Amino acid sequence: MGHLIYGVAPAINIDDWTLHHLRSVIVTKLRRDESFVFSWGDEPTVHGDDATGGAATGQYGSVWISKASSLYFSFERPLDRPLNRRWLTELAELAASSGGLRPVDEPADD
Repeated sequence: MGHLIYGVAPAINIDDWTLHHLRSVIVTKLRRDESFVFSWGDEPTVHGDDATGGAATGQYGSVWISKASSLYFSFERPLDRPLNRRWLTELAELAASSGGLRPVDEPADD
């Protein structure tokens, strides 16, 4: 399990394979001096007084990432295969959208 650590905020737990892809997109965006929002987890779904999903676990949130951000990527294992180009494209499109970058499932092979 890898971690994305943003400043002094708690580490965001992300599996290594996904984090390698997110890192590639994040570094590319920052190299181009492009800021964006990064979100993780499920947004809470509220039904009356009952909050479910991410709210129950506290495992959701968003941060603004810019060239001034202090990021640290920590991996359990080194990258052992080429990154999935299709997934990188999908993540880059999310990062450029108003909703921002977020972990999504890896696209299935065609």
